[in-house]
Amino acid sequence: MRVRLKGDAICTLLLLVALCSLLYSQLEHLVPVGNKEPTQKKPSGTSKIFSDARASWRLMPAEATVPRPPVTPTIRRTEVANKKVQTTTAPPLTDSAFNFKRYLLNKDNRNFNILINQPKKCRKIPGGPFLLIAIKSVVEDFDRREIVRKTWGREGLVNGEQIQRVFLLGTPKNRTVLATWETLVHQESQAYRDILLWDFMDTFFNLTLKEIHFLNWAAEFCHNVKFIFKGDADVFVNVENIVDFLERHDPTEDLFVGDIIYNARPIRVQKSKYYIPETMYGLSIYPAYAGGGGFLLSSRTMRKLSRACREVELFPIDDVFLGMCLQRINLKPVLHEGFKTFGIVKPSAAPHLQTFDPCFYKDLMVVHSLKVAEIWLMWNLLHSPHLSCTQKKQVKKPFQWKKKVQPTTQASPLG
Repeated sequence: MRVRLKGDAICTLLLLVALCSLLYSQLEHLVPVGNKEPTQKKPSGTSKIFSDARASWRLMPAEATVPRPPVTPTIRRTEVANKKVQTTTAPPLTDSAFNFKRYLLNKDNRNFNILINQPKKCRKIPGGPFLLIAIKSVVEDFDRREIVRKTWGREGLVNGEQIQRVFLLGTPKNRTVLATWETLVHQESQAYRDILLWDFMDTFFNLTLKEIHFLNWAAEFCHNVKFIFKGDADVFVNVENIVDFLERHDPTEDLFVGDIIYNARPIRVQKSKYYIPETMYGLSIYPAYAGGGGFLLSSRTMRKLSRACREVELFPIDDVFLGMCLQRINLKPVLHEGFKTFGIVKPSAAPHLQTFDPCFYKDLMVVHSLKVAEIWLMWNLLHSPHLSCTQKKQVKKPFQWKKKVQPTTQASPLG
């Protein structure tokens, strides 16, 4: 009896060991190889800034030594399928992550062919246009271009001055999203004669290329223009106010006006859209630059900037790059309160007021970040014959809320 019980115990023990071994092998099979922590290697004295061709970020020391928290196998398998697994990783990359290594390798490539040109845009007007409106756009934003054409970006006479318009485009980053984009853009160009298209990829960090190519184009094909407004397609522009302002200036003198940003510091946070490593820009402060929503410049300044852009090293943030070019020609940009490239801030003294009010826009020049419908609506509100905005009055006393009058009591006269 004892022998039989002993044999049963041994058999049960062997079965348990076999079951545990089977479970362990299955668990090892489920966990991908990339999930195993490798032994950390000490960086050599000649380590590169960038880990490999696909890595866009430099690892901080803490990130290279602290073990990563465990990750669920399903997520890791997705990363392996996308070929994004690295032995040591920085914080998760945002959609705006930028490959600085590729940028530095190609930063001297600054001459791209123009695929669609408008060489007669400024020559068809005797003496040249008074104002050229140049709007940054992307191929797929046809609706934004169309609303600009029908509202503040109209060509023709404004306050007796001739206005012309161009849109600045590069080739789409993902050309498969809009399969017929080339046909559509060429048809749009034939219909409106206002498309400039260059053969560089239209990405956020290639806006600097758009900046220098436009300035080169203007210096060659629109040298007889008096003034230029350059801005985004999601802004509202009060062209009447701009023309009135520019009529008091001489186009043969330097002028650069906008929402000027002073003493801005480079952003060193890797997750930020505007992240710039110290290896690319070592100074602690950027030169003064204009917010890219919109700014004005004279013909003389345009020609100077066109030459300076060829001499200044490319920088991936176009607003700051233009500030560097202004610094190069020793020209200080002028701040104007009518340029609201960060939108209209609601007055703290009157939080009940709505900022989307035509009376807010009446005396401004540029307001940034408007939707297509909002641009159309504001244009119609401002040009309505029923618009009656009160004239600005000098405030002599601090703002006070009116006291509510009780219906049952008579309000006492003010003393």
